[in-house]
Amino acid sequence: MQRLAFATGNHISKRMLKTSLPLCAALLLAACASTPPAPVAPDASAPASNTPLPTPTSIPSPTPTVQPTPTPVSSPKPAPSARPAGSLGEAEARALLQRLLPADIKDKTGWHADIFDAFTALKIPYTAEYFCAANAIIEQESSWQGDPVVPGLDRIVWREIEEKAERMKLPMVAVKTALLKPSPDGRSYKARIDSLRTEREMNALYQDLAREARSLGLPIAQKNPIRTGGPMQVSVAFAESHSKAWPYPYARKGTIRDEVFTRRGGSYFGIAILLQYPAPYGRDMVYWFADFNAGRYASRNAAFQAAVNLLAGASHDLDGDLLRYQGGEVSATPSATSRELARLAPRLGLSAPQMRADLQQEKTAGFGSSQTWQKVFALAEQQAGKPLPRAVIPQINLKSPKITRKLTTEWFAKRVDWRYQNCLARR
Repeated sequence: MQRLAFATGNHISKRMLKTSLPLCAALLLAACASTPPAPVAPDASAPASNTPLPTPTSIPSPTPTVQPTPTPVSSPKPAPSARPAGSLGEAEARALLQRLLPADIKDKTGWHADIFDAFTALKIPYTAEYFCAANAIIEQESSWQGDPVVPGLDRIVWREIEEKAERMKLPMVAVKTALLKPSPDGRSYKARIDSLRTEREMNALYQDLAREARSLGLPIAQKNPIRTGGPMQVSVAFAESHSKAWPYPYARKGTIRDEVFTRRGGSYFGIAILLQYPAPYGRDMVYWFADFNAGRYASRNAAFQAAVNLLAGASHDLDGDLLRYQGGEVSATPSATSRELARLAPRLGLSAPQMRADLQQEKTAGFGSSQTWQKVFALAEQQAGKPLPRAVIPQINLKSPKITRKLTTEWFAKRVDWRYQNCLARR
């Protein structure tokens, strides 16, 4: 399976060529941002101990990939001074985090405050494992940059615009003329593209363009193509949904989207998607990292897919998605997993409605105790004659204009785990 690491643009009709601004906006929709690739490092195995960590407080929330958005529920705003059960006291935790942060990062004091405050507000236990998990993701995704620089972002954007113009049979002369229009910050849109360095700048550029287009009543798509941002490359959609279920604890001037592109907000929402749910992996943090990349419970679900494959004599992708989705909703088109389960139904002794209802819990903790989960593993282990793993790293290829070599979820998870082990060594 391939998973796109960035969002592509929307199409417009040729009649919009008559107006420079909508032409500009539509072409910019092709420009988007995601995680810049990092250097390859040696693989690292998961931590040896399976002793459970204290469980963070969890809420229903969406994941930062192609999964659906569960309905948020109201949750009380946590008290800033609350101490999560099973974790260190505040003074001990602050000292521990100080030791675990790399010594040479810029503004170590600021990073310490943002990470610690996020743990407190989200009621995530103060432990070395959880601190290092957050640190490892930040280091992997941004190299400790609050507004991470994307190398060659201007060239990437121009390349996307040129390809879009070619598909629409629009001359680049007309495109560049349209982009000479002054933007709200006084510079032309062309000048701003030429100087792009970060996703935050790209997001601001598009927001300005979209606001101006709306005020003129121009018929362009209003969806911002930039879907992830900040030092942990968190999903904007996740942040917006999370803030409805778990009130955002900081004062803000702009939108939740704007907060994602700040160090404080990006760290807060990134730590939430990484740790604020009851993952079943104990201290095997490599699976938490895989879930961060592929979606919550993807590693657990990939193990279930492997068990289904065994029973069915199949070799379907272990991507962690048990159902198909379209527009955030379950698709009527059956997935490979659901098709195999339908064939296995007589052996499992389960009805189609029961299995369908269980599969619809795939993005929640509940699926791991469902009848479908239990019967599939019981039958698969009987057939295999041995215990089967309850977590498998999903096999997903990552694609983006910024990725020039083959990268996978497994590469990402093991790369982050290598950083995680280095962090733990600083204890």
